[in-house]
Order: sequence, then C-alpha cells, then structure tokens
Amino acid sequence: MNTLELTRREALQFGGAGLLGAALASHVAAAGPTKKILYFTKSSGFEHSVVRRKGNELAFSEKVLTEFGKQHGFDVTATKDGRVFDGDHLQYDVYVFFTTGDLTKVGKDKAPAMSPAGKQALLDAIRGGKGFIGVHSATDSFHTAGPRDKNQPHPDPYIAMIGAEFISHGAQQTAHMTLVDPKFPGMEKLGNGFELHDEWYTMKNFAPDLHVLLVNETKGMKGPAYQRPPYPATWARREGKGRVFYTSMGHREDVWTNPIFQDVMLGGMRWTTGLAQADVPPNKDRVTPGAATLGKRKR
Repeated sequence: MNTLELTRREALQFGGAGLLGAALASHVAAAGPTKKILYFTKSSGFEHSVVRRKGNELAFSEKVLTEFGKQHGFDVTATKDGRVFDGDHLQYDVYVFFTTGDLTKVGKDKAPAMSPAGKQALLDAIRGGKGFIGVHSATDSFHTAGPRDKNQPHPDPYIAMIGAEFISHGAQQTAHMTLVDPKFPGMEKLGNGFELHDEWYTMKNFAPDLHVLLVNETKGMKGPAYQRPPYPATWARREGKGRVFYTSMGHREDVWTNPIFQDVMLGGMRWTTGLAQADVPPNKDRVTPGAATLGKRKR
C-alpha cells in the first residue's frame, strides 16, 4: 500500500495571516466570478483551539481558510454569529461549518445563536442548490435525541444532511486513511491513502447514500471507541440540488497547514461550488460494510 507519512517537516509554515500552500501551488484559481464562502465557527459546545478567537482577532483556522481562499479564488468570510442565517446568507455559494453543540443556543462561546428559522433556512438553502462543507466537529452539532452510543432511524435533519453524527473520540494518535475514490477533486495525489496524527472522531447514523472518499482504518488504533470495523471519515453526498462534503480531519493546527489536508479541502471547495465535477454514487455499504457497528464510548 502506498502510504504518505505526514510530518511536521512536510507541513507548511503558517505566519501571521499568510499561507502559501506549496503543495497546492499547481492549482490555478478558476476563471469567472469569485465564489463566496461563509466559514461558520460558532461553538455552543466545546470550543476547539483552531476556532478560538483572542478578542477580535480571527482564530487560527479562520486566518488559514481566509488566506487559502485568496490563493485559490475564493472569497471567505468567517463568523461566529448565528444570526447570519436570518439575514442575507444566500449571497454565499458554500457554507463551511466547524461547530459544536446546539447552535440555536448561545452556549459556551457566547456568540449569538442561530434561530430555529435560521437552521431551517440553512437546510432549505442547501437543498435548493447551495454547497456545504463540514470540518471535524461539524458532526458534533445538533445531536439526535436518544442514546449517544446507539444508531437512530430518524436522525436530526442537520445530521441527515451532513451524513453522520459524532459519538466520541479517544486520545490523539496516528491513523491510516484509505483512499476510495482517487478521481474526486483533491484526491488525485493521495495514492492508496496516508497516515496522519489527529483527533479521530467515531461516528454513527451514517446516511445510506454516502459516497465515501476516505476510510478510517481502525486496526491498531488505541482506545475502546476505535474497536469497531473501518468506517467513513471523509465523504460527499447530494442533498436535493446541493452538494455536501465532510472530513473528520482538522482538530490540530498542524493539520490545517498540512498540504494533504489542504488538497482535500480545496477539492471539497471546488466540488461544492460547482467549479469541479465528480460522480458521487452511494458506496458506503460496499467499502465500509461494518460502519453501523459501534465501539465503546468513553464515559
């Protein structure tokens, strides 16, 4: 198996608001009108360090994605204010979420909450043709009622849209991601897969129509949560006329500056904005047949 070992030496160096993606230098921003992206980082639950702001200064990942967008022809606006979905949110082509908890509650970061009508407006916009990208803890938002360590037949509408729901995670560790679809945008250079040190989510309530791109291999992983068959870690799916992309990567700052993570993100951005095309037929049951089997949640 062709494995790309990711190290800090290979990672890009991030300074101030600048980010020059050496691994992405061959990508050329698409011609035509600039695509607008809303990066939503409200943390009603746990607030990750990559989205934590100091005063009015943008958080680490907000700086990275904003500058990354400039390098590749995307206009990125970062906000924690949930009221944006009661306003002119339809000006954006894609919504990128790095969020936690019930976003209709003010919660831990004290940023204004999304209204229930705003949540519905978001879902309606995606079904109507907007793009959506979930990063890492986006699946730890709007949890479904019922036992945390059980699959539910009717997940929360947001969970049904994004494609899965966070259960728990173990200690940060290196895990292997197996590549399923090398033709999907951003996946062309990944060979058969790669290894990466990050905080790996275990998930449930997988949508039946996922087009799995990367599989989280569990063999050799430490912790009871990972004692389960391999399961989807990065995927794409259609939601009505809209395009949905999710990756479980992104907890660590050095992941955000890693060229492979950036390739994956750029591919997701290009596909969800319609700048790149790809077929996304359901393949979950074929490539991760044991995905519904859950590990043990840390109590």
